[in-house]
Amino acid sequence: EVYFKNLSKQKQKEVMEKNGNNQKLRICVATCNRADYSKLAPIMFGIKAEPQFFELDVVVLGSHLIDDYGNTYRMIEQDDFDIHTRLHTIVRGEDEAAMVESVGLALVKLPDVLNRLKPDIMIVHGDRFDALALATSAALMNIRILHIEGGEVSGTIDDSIRHAITKLSHYHVCCTRSAEQHLIAMCEDHDRILLAGCPSYDKLLSAKNKDYMSIIRMWLGEDVKTRDYIVALQHPVTTDIKHSIKMFELTLDALISFNKRTLVLFPNVDAGSKEMVRVMRKKGIEHHPNFRAVKHVPFDQFIQLVAHAGCMIGNSSCGVREVGAFGTPVINLGTRQTGRETGENVLHVRDADTQDKILHALQLQFGKQYPCSKIYGDGNAVPRILKFLKSIDLKEPLQKKFCFPPVKDNISQDIDHILETQSALAVDLGGTNLRVAIVSMKGEIVKKYTQLNPKTYEDRLELILKMCVEAATEAVNVNCRILGVGISTGGRVNPREGIVLHSTKLIQEWSSVDLRTPISDALHLPVWVDNDGNCAALAERKFGHGKGIENFVTLITGTGIGGGIIHQHELIHGSSFCAAELGHIVVSLDGPECLCGSQGCIEAYASGIALQREAKKLHDEDLLLVEGMSMKKEEVVSAAHLIQAAKLGNIKADSILRTAGTALGLGVVNILHIVNPSLVILSGVLASHYVNAVKDVIHRQALSSVKTVDVVVSNLADPALLGAASLVLDYTTRRIY
Repeated sequence: EVYFKNLSKQKQKEVMEKNGNNQKLRICVATCNRADYSKLAPIMFGIKAEPQFFELDVVVLGSHLIDDYGNTYRMIEQDDFDIHTRLHTIVRGEDEAAMVESVGLALVKLPDVLNRLKPDIMIVHGDRFDALALATSAALMNIRILHIEGGEVSGTIDDSIRHAITKLSHYHVCCTRSAEQHLIAMCEDHDRILLAGCPSYDKLLSAKNKDYMSIIRMWLGEDVKTRDYIVALQHPVTTDIKHSIKMFELTLDALISFNKRTLVLFPNVDAGSKEMVRVMRKKGIEHHPNFRAVKHVPFDQFIQLVAHAGCMIGNSSCGVREVGAFGTPVINLGTRQTGRETGENVLHVRDADTQDKILHALQLQFGKQYPCSKIYGDGNAVPRILKFLKSIDLKEPLQKKFCFPPVKDNISQDIDHILETQSALAVDLGGTNLRVAIVSMKGEIVKKYTQLNPKTYEDRLELILKMCVEAATEAVNVNCRILGVGISTGGRVNPREGIVLHSTKLIQEWSSVDLRTPISDALHLPVWVDNDGNCAALAERKFGHGKGIENFVTLITGTGIGGGIIHQHELIHGSSFCAAELGHIVVSLDGPECLCGSQGCIEAYASGIALQREAKKLHDEDLLLVEGMSMKKEEVVSAAHLIQAAKLGNIKADSILRTAGTALGLGVVNILHIVNPSLVILSGVLASHYVNAVKDVIHRQALSSVKTVDVVVSNLADPALLGAASLVLDYTTRRIY
């Protein structure tokens, strides 16, 4: 409070000159429970410290006024705030119906209060059902709403309530960059969003130097040492009450077995809390020598307790948000906080269905010390919020405006159009074959056409057009509506212009070729073109193992070696469209010559061409065939013969394959050290032969921080065609281009 008084004195003259008047802003802060007060109190202190700018009215409702939850309104009085109104709004029962009735009771009582106060702005926090009643009342009574902590993502019904409050609110204060982006994606006006950080961090980041041993002893006993106790705080999950009660029971069993002094806080007022309290009493937690069960701990003291704990366990947002400021280990149980941004101090036990899982998590986390995290704030949220409040112009229209993205007009609303399957024409331009397919939105290849790839540019383009026209005509018969054409080709591609800059040696006369224009002109459809490796990555992102994965790499192991990199859900092309030429990572300075002209590339070791080359050498020396193998005189030696020989015990063939797998593995290690993906997908005909070798090299050669990466074999039957289709399906169905 002293800090804010000093701040106001320094800035008073500057702000008054900027505003040009002395009109005070009347602000109503409504607090419903102990958790939201910890976020609102710093803002309230800041408002109170600047009486020349603000008038503060405090309304208290919800579980603050219930004895079973600690009568926490008293801490508001202890902080020297005048409570204007106390509203008893909680209908007891602690089930789903009681929550609905509590919202209704609040809606009945709030209009009279707001009519008397006539605030300019109502400050509402978070995602509780009480807060929804506050926001609904204020919005219907034409009172501007400032919502704290909107845009965040978590589990249970809280997500829906939080986003509903966002839509009712006129101004938004968010804590993280991701939350800000979520608000923008929800069509909120960017000019009315403030990225301030969490207000509680203003207190957290200056709290650790205070005397704390007396607080620890008061709540946990005289014989307790720092880092040698646990804080447990677990709430019911309103969308799955039975499971959350069972999980709480398992948590208590694990804590009893772990045998450490534990401070257990009572759950909040949500549906299911009464059953959780019964579980505590059934297990004798309130009388157990290792446990201290309490209804409420003042926030200042709670900060000290979690800052010096050996671990915090439960499903409270406090664990994944505030506790990171101290680096205290946290075990987050279940789905209640799914989607929250967390620091490395948080260990998630999503499916906490056994006591052993929870006990193992305690053994892993207890007593550790992690780096302090500032994901949710830097300690300067309140000054930013006060400045934001002062900038609000009450003369602006009250009606909210939403920033909707542009949406293309629907060209048809007839029943046939609605019933058609949205599809893409996918073209795979390979070294041997030219393939065209109709691919549905779900990744089903409805129909496929294959022809030998002509040798000359003119013949090749003519055949592409002929096959695309044929497929587009057939699409009508199979009730598919073609949205566009996607083309996958080898070589370097400018996807923005739809031009093949230069291709591989497998496709002759294919440099500086504009594929988009002639095909688009002929079919009257949009056309996308990209490199085959990038297309494989896009296929995995939409239909395969990469679906929902933020960062992953796909490696194609076929005639050549290629790939694609997905970073933050987007494909990386590079400044000259040469990113992800993974086959040309050099793994040996004096290795075999590659088709690119260099030496020691992965492709020179592990591609189908490289294996065929080595197979021919063995065959020429009569060292390839072993018992169980036979070849016709006119049969061409291929990589398949080398693989077959290795399986039948040919030591030299096996050595060649192991060398190829090692080369590929070293390339993957380099990729891990550069882009640090969470997943590596091996695609193509050789993937299953290399996957174990790649995992072995990662285990031996990679840094420990990346050894946990998942390496899997693609389960897509035709990644080239599916990737070409995803070029179309991803872009033509987006609302923002």
